[in-house]
Amino acid sequence: MSYRAPVGETVFFLDHCTSLPTLAGKGELSELSTELVAQVLEEAGKFANERIAPLNRPGDKEGTPFQNGVVTMPKGWKETYRAWAEAGWNALPAPAEYGGQGLPSMINMACVEYWHSAAMAFGLGPMLTQAGVEAMHAHASDELKEKYLHKLVSGEWMGTMQLTEPQAGSDLAHLRTRAERQGDGTYRIKGQKIFITYGEHDMTPNIIHFVLARLPDAPSGTKGISLFLVPKFLLKEDGTPGPRNDLRCASVEHKLGIHASPTCVMVYGDNEGATAYLVGEENKGLACMFTMMNLARLAVGVEGVAVGEAAYQHALAYANERKQGRANGKESSPIIAHPDVKRMLLTMRALTNASRAICLKTADAIDRSRHLSDAGERTKAADEANLLTPVAKAFSTDAGIEASSLGVQVHGGMGFIEETGAAQYYRDSRITAIYEGTNGIQAIDLVGRKIGLAGGETLARVIAGYRETARKVAELKDPAFGAVVLRIEDGLKILERTSKHLLAAKQEDALAGATPYLRIFGLVAGAAYLAEIALAAHKAKSGGDSNPAHDARIATARFFAENLLPAVAGLELAVMSGADSVLQSEAALVA
Repeated sequence: MSYRAPVGETVFFLDHCTSLPTLAGKGELSELSTELVAQVLEEAGKFANERIAPLNRPGDKEGTPFQNGVVTMPKGWKETYRAWAEAGWNALPAPAEYGGQGLPSMINMACVEYWHSAAMAFGLGPMLTQAGVEAMHAHASDELKEKYLHKLVSGEWMGTMQLTEPQAGSDLAHLRTRAERQGDGTYRIKGQKIFITYGEHDMTPNIIHFVLARLPDAPSGTKGISLFLVPKFLLKEDGTPGPRNDLRCASVEHKLGIHASPTCVMVYGDNEGATAYLVGEENKGLACMFTMMNLARLAVGVEGVAVGEAAYQHALAYANERKQGRANGKESSPIIAHPDVKRMLLTMRALTNASRAICLKTADAIDRSRHLSDAGERTKAADEANLLTPVAKAFSTDAGIEASSLGVQVHGGMGFIEETGAAQYYRDSRITAIYEGTNGIQAIDLVGRKIGLAGGETLARVIAGYRETARKVAELKDPAFGAVVLRIEDGLKILERTSKHLLAAKQEDALAGATPYLRIFGLVAGAAYLAEIALAAHKAKSGGDSNPAHDARIATARFFAENLLPAVAGLELAVMSGADSVLQSEAALVA
């Protein structure tokens, strides 16, 4: 079954449920129009469908052979990547002064979904390059930008993000990679990094590594971390790649999924040390890296959407073709006619569409924080983006794993057979809950830092928006919406009670309840955003638009509210009264 980018769903959402129509044509976006956005997304979908998607299964089988320090990418990947970069897709969100197109984040994130749905292993490398561009533009010196940013924006060179070390996974305070000052303003890096996506490959003539390291006189802990740009090849006077830097890929990991994405162990300083250039200020590298990570976290959430969408399309096609059993008195029915298969497919669709909405709403908040004319409104939008980012990352990746698992289940025994392709989506999706801060870390961030933003006003504004959506649905009095209003109102009460409880709870109790709380937040947000989509669909129908997609949008919102959102009642119990059973259960954790 061939993947088809859901361009129609994306365009409808951006046109009716985001600030895009308001921002387009104004300020820095004066040349942008909703018609142009639709054209961009159509072309992106076409490239994903026709050029990237055919690489997915062969790339998974071929992998990335590693020999004598060299990684060879699967057949066709280098050529497709070059065509992708030359078409300007890497430059989509980048600043115009360095060759970018300066388009809003929500448009780029829509495209990020298409690239990852077509082949997640393909999309991973460019995503990190774009994150590197963001960090450089925000923090690097003008000299460093002039030397490297143009090539990163164009995609001629690719970038990596390097935090993790064998003894320091998410705990960066224990980072050991060292940086030594040189007399000429450069630095020398020595150390080892692990789990480095696209750390070595043959797709571009140079790879630009963004590496966290510690200076000899740095303060202890995370306050003593600096960020460095470390090129694979040092530059000659004319700006082209010259001698090889003192760094190498020591090995490539053998992984559960994303086999065509090289995950590398990187070694710096076999000899004098790798030449490096400071990004930002000494000992303030974590702030620079978080510029990369915040973008990467949203993009990883979009990866969850992407794999969920691809798995759904794959399972839906199979369910319409595969005949087994009797449904409605008919012999040899397509399995989609069976209620439980319908339930699984509807769950996949609802989780994926809700997650897409959460991610695009987060991107919308980012865009408003950059492009609104009023400074106070920009600050509010930035707070909203900060609040939603851990939800977008964690809820959407959990949803992608659940959807891809259901995709295997829809296929039955054939789903467990690699030849059908369903298993690859499940394997590929599993890493997303671990990437860029595990989902448990996202939940801790949400509870510990984000729900209390602006004294709780940011959360209150978001909840008020969800309540207003429910009010508008109630005004319609349309039976097609079923119990959407009632379920959202119940969910909002639970979200408010659990938020209040966690804000007042002891730290350990709050940490114990953080993950079920994030799930509550994601379910309520997803239900509200799907209801917003359904409202726009209802309006379009009332205006004479007979597109059957509108009925599907309303039905999806109803299914989510009536079948998935009720889980918040049980999750509330876990948040409010489950901490003791988590914190005092050492006796259960025995071999």
